[in-house]
Amino acid sequence: MDEETLLKTLKSHKQQHIIDHYKKLTTEKQKRFLDNLRGINLDIVFKIHENFMHKKPSQTYSGSIKPAPVITIPKTDAEKRRRAETQKLGESLIRKGETAVLIVAGGQGSRLGFEGPKGTLPLSPVKKKTLFQLLCESVKAASIRYNTEIPLLIMTSNENHDETVEFFHKNRFFDLNKDNINFFQQGRLPSITPKGELILKDEISIFENPDGHGGSLKALNDSGLLTRLINNGITELFYCQVDNPLVTIVDPVFLGYHRMEGAEISTKVIRRRNTDEKVGVCVEKDGKGAIIEYSDMKEEDMKALDDYGNILYWAGNTAIHILNLGLIKRINYHGFALPYHRALKHIDSITPDKKKIKLTGWKFETFVFDAIPFAQNACFMEVVRKEEFSPVKNSEGIDSVETARADMVNLYKDWLESEGFKVPTGTQVEISPLFALDKQEFSVKIKGTNIKFDSDVYIG
Repeated sequence: MDEETLLKTLKSHKQQHIIDHYKKLTTEKQKRFLDNLRGINLDIVFKIHENFMHKKPSQTYSGSIKPAPVITIPKTDAEKRRRAETQKLGESLIRKGETAVLIVAGGQGSRLGFEGPKGTLPLSPVKKKTLFQLLCESVKAASIRYNTEIPLLIMTSNENHDETVEFFHKNRFFDLNKDNINFFQQGRLPSITPKGELILKDEISIFENPDGHGGSLKALNDSGLLTRLINNGITELFYCQVDNPLVTIVDPVFLGYHRMEGAEISTKVIRRRNTDEKVGVCVEKDGKGAIIEYSDMKEEDMKALDDYGNILYWAGNTAIHILNLGLIKRINYHGFALPYHRALKHIDSITPDKKKIKLTGWKFETFVFDAIPFAQNACFMEVVRKEEFSPVKNSEGIDSVETARADMVNLYKDWLESEGFKVPTGTQVEISPLFALDKQEFSVKIKGTNIKFDSDVYIG
């Protein structure tokens, strides 16, 4: 963005306070101000603001909803046979090189009391492997198992991109082929006051925020990576967030159901703990699958029970998806199609005379699951929470580092005890993805092994 374009844009949107501030800056600071605005589409934020001008902060849905159709955990022999068939189908897709992995990792660990990109957080119970290492080892192990090289894409943010790339270089890309790893940045959107005024963060920048995990689909297209993947024969993208250490990377069963159901987007779901759990809820709305964020869910629907006293809308979003690349391309055909969501945010700002103030602003973001209504068909598949979902979002309590480590230990103890080992109470156990990606592989590899539990145990 050059000076002429900036001033013209600001004037057309009545941002005189920003123009006045800019003109008072030194030549050097004006240059830095312009540099900081590169990559930001100012026009779109004013368009989004206009759309929200007459809406309430919490965007609830209209019309009726009903529980989404979900492929539940197999119970009957027929369901188990179908699952086995889908696994074979999924494995064939991986072996043929039709699948890539996208890890969304734009966040910082500040909410966890950790300075740095969240993916660099040391987490595993014995070796304290970082989230990035755990996921990369899973990609490596899956590539070895299926005799292929699974492309890995990592979405960063403007805030943590350089530090993330440097971390991978420092750790030699965790023994993955560095030419097969692609880093790209999600977009940014300025926050704006309810009156439509941009907010100064400091002398040389306006306040902005990442455009949400839905922005991954836009950034994939804008970066050229989407076209490259399609040209390389990739058809499906396995999507997960960096903060879930239990995620099963490129799960062949999940891929198999996705393909067998003819789905353009699929989602793993877990049973909500209770009616207050803060997860998105999978529903059927207007005859199509959808996920409604918990903050947008009507209270009466969030707490609704069925005739047996069970949670009616029980299917909680795990943020684990498979997306067909054709769907992603279609969403970007005529500008980015996903809707924007608005949240109120208290922002530290400055006045033109450099006084610090607090403002209330609107933050805009997109959600990747809003791609579901654009799909010709969607699939929801239930998984067991303790086996596949333990996100690290809080510094303490539920969904914290402590609970994630405990869930990892409990999972690995279950694997060991299923094979006849007795794990003493309090013993920390960790099994590397490079040793076994799942319980079935572990069962085969551990046969005839003697393990001493006189200290914490690492199997790798």
